[in-house]
Amino acid sequence: MAHARRKIHDVHARAPTDITTEALQRIGELYAIEAEVRGCSAEQRLAVRKARAAPLMQSLYDWIQTQMKTLSRHSDTAKAFAYLLKQWEALNVYCSNGWVEIDNNIAENALRGVAVGRKNWLFVGSDSGGEHAAVLYSLIGTCRLNNVEPEKWLRYVIEHIQDWPANRVRDLLPWKVDLTSQ
Repeated sequence: MAHARRKIHDVHARAPTDITTEALQRIGELYAIEAEVRGCSAEQRLAVRKARAAPLMQSLYDWIQTQMKTLSRHSDTAKAFAYLLKQWEALNVYCSNGWVEIDNNIAENALRGVAVGRKNWLFVGSDSGGEHAAVLYSLIGTCRLNNVEPEKWLRYVIEHIQDWPANRVRDLLPWKVDLTSQ
């Protein structure tokens, strides 16, 4: 949803209209619902989304279809709406799955460092070195997403993994390790 919203926002920033204002307000209502359910279980999020977000999404769809009849298809607003309509099925997935986010901003933010360091990754030495770097980068990102200090977690894992039972290796994952006593 963030990409679709951004296209409308960019049009609005250049030439605000009542139509772009209303579109942004309607999308804002969807994000407000997400803010309310942040931290809830997937089941709770799904129930709220079905009750509140799904009807707003349908209303947004109907409203955009009506607006498209009044806009020149060559206008920037129509192009932004056309993009949103083209993505409509994917944009609605979050309304039927409590595990799915309204947008992929979390994933994009997690990968930003990879994109910024893209040229640095050319010199990891080999394909396997690149794979090892990717695994390490993923683990550090996972630590950050789970509010775990990466250095503290890595130190704990390195100190304990030698004697750790192979069938319990999952207990060393960032969201499972209790580092409060470390």
